[in-house]
Amino acid sequence: MIQWQTQKFNKLSLNQLYDALKLRVDVFIVEQRCYYPDLDSEQNQLDRHKETLHLLGYQEGTLVAYLRILAQGQSYDNYISLGRVAIAKHARNAGLGHQLMSAGLKVCQQYFANQNIKISAQEHLINYYQQHGFEQVSEMYLEDNIPHVAMVKKL
Repeated sequence: MIQWQTQKFNKLSLNQLYDALKLRVDVFIVEQRCYYPDLDSEQNQLDRHKETLHLLGYQEGTLVAYLRILAQGQSYDNYISLGRVAIAKHARNAGLGHQLMSAGLKVCQQYFANQNIKISAQEHLINYYQQHGFEQVSEMYLEDNIPHVAMVKKL
């Protein structure tokens, strides 16, 4: 059973923030070997991300699923955006990714009703995102040396 929690950045507890950052580092930096600063360093970026929503999925007190939702203008001018979609390695292959995406789309509707969503998806996950209504809108491009495509879900 997953317990979902949605928080704005400035409402995250220290434990939630630590859990989210640890999962992101484990998945994106260590596992995928993408060495980049995951934390924003410029003041204008920090100010913009204070409004970012964080969806955290806990199982037996451990964070196993995470994504963030950015309002229009934070990543894309005319779209809200989902990003940093991550499932803990030990919790994969049990359908949790689909539960996370479904929960994330519900949060999008709750906070940003009927706004289109744009994502930068790893190319090997196109089918996963298509199952949630996203359509590919770009050719492949490299992001952190990983093939990605832009995808949009119109509401």
